[in-house]
Amino acid sequence: MSGLLATFRLALVLALVGWLGVATEVSARASERDAALPIIALRQLPAEARQTLAVIKNGGPFPYPRKDGSVFGNFEKRLPLQPSGYYREYTVPTPGRSDRGPRRIVAGKGADSWARSGEYYYTDDHYRTFRRVQETP
Repeated sequence: MSGLLATFRLALVLALVGWLGVATEVSARASERDAALPIIALRQLPAEARQTLAVIKNGGPFPYPRKDGSVFGNFEKRLPLQPSGYYREYTVPTPGRSDRGPRRIVAGKGADSWARSGEYYYTDDHYRTFRRVQETP
């Protein structure tokens, strides 16, 4: 019985070490993905995107309350990999469009909330490409 317990403990330790290695690798790849994203300065965003960002930070009200603030799945893995529910999406109105249009801001949760995370991404082509929003010069 003692040999079986020792084998179980060894297997458990090896599994934990393997898991930590995978978690570290995933984290490193997420950082690389974030670093590879182009940057867009806040002042370069369209006026509607700057307004949407201000509404996000104020907690609403949003023009599409059923959609704005919903989970963005990042299924194409174009943003840094994070647990499900980490990202939320918000509509950026597109002048001349009667629907939601292709523009969005995606917010990462950060330390405590999407409104104060400082992690925002802008897409103007319905999630095909993203640029990280840089709020400070």
